[in-house]
Amino acid sequence: MKRFLIAASLLTLGSLTMTACSSMPGMAAAPAQVREGVLADSKGMTLYVFDKDAAGSGKSMCNGPCANNWPPLVAGDTDKATGDWSMLTRDDGRKQWAYKGKPVYTWIKDQKPGDMSGDGFNTVWHTARP
Repeated sequence: MKRFLIAASLLTLGSLTMTACSSMPGMAAAPAQVREGVLADSKGMTLYVFDKDAAGSGKSMCNGPCANNWPPLVAGDTDKATGDWSMLTRDDGRKQWAYKGKPVYTWIKDQKPGDMSGDGFNTVWHTARP
């Protein structure tokens, strides 16, 4: 019985440690989730890619007024990229998340989680897919 209690305690401690560490700033975690087959930010808002952004270039072609309509998914100073996720530095100095080398954005006209009204906009904006 004593061994069982020790084992249960260790499992509980390990679980709590993993949960606490995964929520710490700067820990490697995907900046988005998959929702209805597309990538979405932490609020469930659809993410988009822009045809004028070259994958792996480390550059966003959507700046100024474009970025007002297509807000970039901004990375925090302590965020760490992992897996298919990377970061680039925007013209304004902020860091932006990129998926498979393509910067990702939200769309100002999407009003609630799950909206995808920007898909196909001007034939150059598309939902980001895993």
